[in-house]
Amino acid sequence: MKKILYLSFYFEPDLCAGSFRNTPLAIELANQLKGIAEVDVYTTMPNRYISYNKSANEKEKRGNLIIHRIEIPLHKSGLFDQINSFRKYYFKVKALTKNNEYDLIFASSSRLFTAYLGHSISKVKRLPYYLDIRDVFYDSLKDLIRTNPLKKVILPILKHIEKITFTNAAHINLISEGFITYFKEYEKPQKTSFPNGIDDQFLNIPVFPSINDFKKKRILYAGNIGEGQGLDKLIPELANNFTDQFDFHLFGDGGAKSELVNKIADFNCSNVFLHQPVSRKQLMEEYSKTDFFLIHLNDFDAFKKVLPSKIFELGAYNKPIIAGVGGYAAKFISENLPNVILFNPCDVDECTNQLKNYKYELVERTEFIKKFKRSNINYQMAKSIVSYL
Repeated sequence: MKKILYLSFYFEPDLCAGSFRNTPLAIELANQLKGIAEVDVYTTMPNRYISYNKSANEKEKRGNLIIHRIEIPLHKSGLFDQINSFRKYYFKVKALTKNNEYDLIFASSSRLFTAYLGHSISKVKRLPYYLDIRDVFYDSLKDLIRTNPLKKVILPILKHIEKITFTNAAHINLISEGFITYFKEYEKPQKTSFPNGIDDQFLNIPVFPSINDFKKKRILYAGNIGEGQGLDKLIPELANNFTDQFDFHLFGDGGAKSELVNKIADFNCSNVFLHQPVSRKQLMEEYSKTDFFLIHLNDFDAFKKVLPSKIFELGAYNKPIIAGVGGYAAKFISENLPNVILFNPCDVDECTNQLKNYKYELVERTEFIKKFKRSNINYQMAKSIVSYL
């Protein structure tokens, strides 16, 4: 029987886009390969948020899908914390797979190093590898690293790692079509653009009735609270502009949460409520109680290429979305999602004016749901992976 080595730093029951993408994709891949191949997943114990503790088995077998979870050090999502955690994952995976035989390596990566791990193992075992790229890490770090000495040391190293990793891949899937221009220099690999999608649990949600126009409305954000989201540049001032009209409920954790907390205190906001990360089931209960959803990215050049996975989850509802995004994400939303308040990232004045002039409505996004079911996308992507066996 053939065997695929499947690398993903995040997997269920972790709460993050990487887990939500890779768990159903690995299951679909295993289903397509029943009786033909095993899918050997190497991932980590749940670690995305230090405030969300969820137990999981170190090894789990589901037919021809085998999941190995590696314990890594706790981290607070800081750059060096994450480097230390990945270092443990990297060397443990190398050791555990050293004597195993595989026919193909698949690696899903947002921070480059899982992709590099796939390249590193493939070099030793002389195997083809297929990459799923969820973010352009080098591009993001150019904006996130603010000290020039650190940039001069780290960025050339990263560019070298990126070059050898992407150049030698058999296939690269780009989760956002906004990445296509960046990857033109890597001509050798075949390329596809299978995006994120809408998970099954969001396909049959109830149609919520109209909201009473006279009550104080609820705006909900759920996800990472890091520098990449830039919530401290938006939420406190925006909330202060709507003290009597809106309550802001933020579910999540991350490296920039303390900055957000300090800014909320500076503005003396009484209508911002911070909540720890919760399970998807609990989050869906919160979704049912809210009036607006919020998506926001910081105003970095690198983020003009990305497509936030949260767009697919929230787009399955009939509720309005407040989206502070630019570049490809703004284009995608304009073309695919009705009933969205779209504004430039971190532009509090623009968001304020649009909210003041918005007439509340609920709109079914039937075409969007039909087009972006994750099960359909995973079926096609798994077929693409299988073609390399």
